[in-house]
Amino acid sequence: MMKSLFVAIAMMAHCISFASAFVPVRIPVSSLRSSNAPLFMSDKEGGAAIAKPKIQTKTTTVTKQKQKQKQRQRQRTSDPINRRDEEFEDAPMYRLMLLGDEEYDVVHVVERMCAILEDMDEDAASTILNQAQISGKAMCGKYPFEHAEMYKEQLARSDPMIYSDLEEENKRD
Repeated sequence: MMKSLFVAIAMMAHCISFASAFVPVRIPVSSLRSSNAPLFMSDKEGGAAIAKPKIQTKTTTVTKQKQKQKQRQRQRTSDPINRRDEEFEDAPMYRLMLLGDEEYDVVHVVERMCAILEDMDEDAASTILNQAQISGKAMCGKYPFEHAEMYKEQLARSDPMIYSDLEEENKRD
């Protein structure tokens, strides 16, 4: 019995020494602070004090006052001043001429002319085709060069081919 009591005391001592390893150690706050400033403000002001750096920094602000300057008033005239005269030339217009051919299929030519030329209807297309068959060529319309050239190419790509030509507006044969 004595032996078991002795063993129980030894185990208790061992547990106490083992448990003391997890007990927090209290370090006095005064040994942590290096300055004499209070750690917390008084209760009236509340909150923690703002830490002050040991190194002093100087900040300077430079302010300049704006001086009033006289504003220039532009003279206004009733007529605007044109700095450059813009001269625009109208794009040269070209006539798209349908050339007459005895082998044309009337229905095909009228359909293709209405499909290709935006401002053409069936009556105008048949009239132009009849004039081209009689006189050899007839004017389909006046267009800027790029448009006239595009219409001529589209008529030439038709199957069977429709013959056309371009003439400058100012030239008369």
